[in-house]
Amino acid sequence: MTVDLPAIEATRARIRDQHLRPAGERPASTARGLHHTALISSDVERTIAFYQGVLGFPLTELIDNRDYPGSSHFFFDIGNSNLLAFFDFPGLDVGPYAEVLGGLHHVAISVEPSRWEALVAKLTEAGVDHAVHSGVSVYFRDPDGARIELIADPLGEMYGEHVL
Repeated sequence: MTVDLPAIEATRARIRDQHLRPAGERPASTARGLHHTALISSDVERTIAFYQGVLGFPLTELIDNRDYPGSSHFFFDIGNSNLLAFFDFPGLDVGPYAEVLGGLHHVAISVEPSRWEALVAKLTEAGVDHAVHSGVSVYFRDPDGARIELIADPLGEMYGEHVL
């Protein structure tokens, strides 16, 4: 399959010109922020060991999932009043992680630069395969295959550019 990169960039430019407004001209969002993003876990304790033990995101709650009997719904503090949540579905064969239309590509979590370096070292120490990009992003997969990015850029910035 050949990808026509100039055509894709021309389409991107047209969309940008049509829809992207300068910060001072944008209306305020109707949302207050991201309450939580929920992923699927095949093993509650393994997920807790990874997110709390390796990444340092404190577990804040572990409750019954009202939508599926026997399932747990649990939450990690990822800072700034944001949560990363998980469900497990015991007895339900959900299959391995897959990138599909409408699915998750990755979750990007901002961390302080000094903490970012320590977390990259912890990933190495824990034997987690990871890739560092642009000196501020590290990509890896969690125990169930979800792609996670830790980024040392501040919230609202991407590689030194303001995106908010």
